[in-house]
Amino acid sequence: MKIWTSEHIFSHPWETVTQAVWRKYPNPHNPAVVGTDVIERHVMNGVLHTHRLISSRWGLPNWAQTILGADRVCYGYEHSEVNPEERTMTMRTRNLTFASTVSMDERLVYSPDPNNSENTVLRQETIITVKGVPLTSYMENYLLNSISNNSFKGRDAMEFVISKINREVEDLVSTYKRSTSEILDHTKRSLGEITESALRSVDDISLAAKKSVDGLSDAAKKSIDDISCVAKKGIDTFTQPAPAGSMPRI
Repeated sequence: MKIWTSEHIFSHPWETVTQAVWRKYPNPHNPAVVGTDVIERHVMNGVLHTHRLISSRWGLPNWAQTILGADRVCYGYEHSEVNPEERTMTMRTRNLTFASTVSMDERLVYSPDPNNSENTVLRQETIITVKGVPLTSYMENYLLNSISNNSFKGRDAMEFVISKINREVEDLVSTYKRSTSEILDHTKRSLGEITESALRSVDDISLAAKKSVDGLSDAAKKSIDDISCVAKKGIDTFTQPAPAGSMPRI
C-alpha cells in the first residue's frame, strides 16, 4: 500500500474554485478524463451530495496492460459533499475498473485558506493498493508517480477553467455597465424630449390664452362701444325739444 498526499493553494476565492470543479472536464490540460455523468444528486441538511461516474484513460504502459488487461476507458465512482455554510467541498473517488487487483482511493478537500480568505487550499490524499498480481510494489510506485505527475495537470486544468469563469464575470460586468449606461442615456434623452415637449405645450397654451384674452378684450370693447352708442342715441332722443303743437293732452 502506498499513500500520496499533497497541498496546493489557489489564488482564488472558494466560491470560484468550487464552481471550477464542476466545470473542470472536458479539458485540454487533462485529456485523460473523457467524461463525467451525474448519477444522483440531493440536498440534505443544507449539504449538496452528488454521485458521479468518471470515465478516463489511464495510459498504462505495455507491461501493465499485459498484467491488468488492455488499455481502455476506465471508470471510477465519485461522491462529493458541498457545505456552503462551512465553505468546504469534499470529494471521494474510487476506481471501478481493475478494482479486484488495483484499488485507488482518492480524497480531495477544498476550503478557504486560513491565512487569506481570498485563497483556497486543496488538500489531496490517495491510497494505492495492488494485490494478486506480479510486481506489486513496482506497480504501486508507478501508479504513485503517475498520480503525482497528473496532479499538476489537474491544477493546470483548474486554472484554465477559473480563467474562463473570470472572463465570463468580466463580460457580464461589462455588459451590465454598458446596459446601465445605455439606459441612463435613453432616460436622459427621454427626459429631454419630455421637457422640450412640455415647454412647447406651455408656449402653445400661453399663446392660445393670449389670443383668447385679446379676443375677449376686443369683444368686450365692442360691446361697450355698442352700449355707449345706443345709450347716447337714447339720451339724445330724450333731450330733444318737442315740436310745436305737439304738447300732450292732459
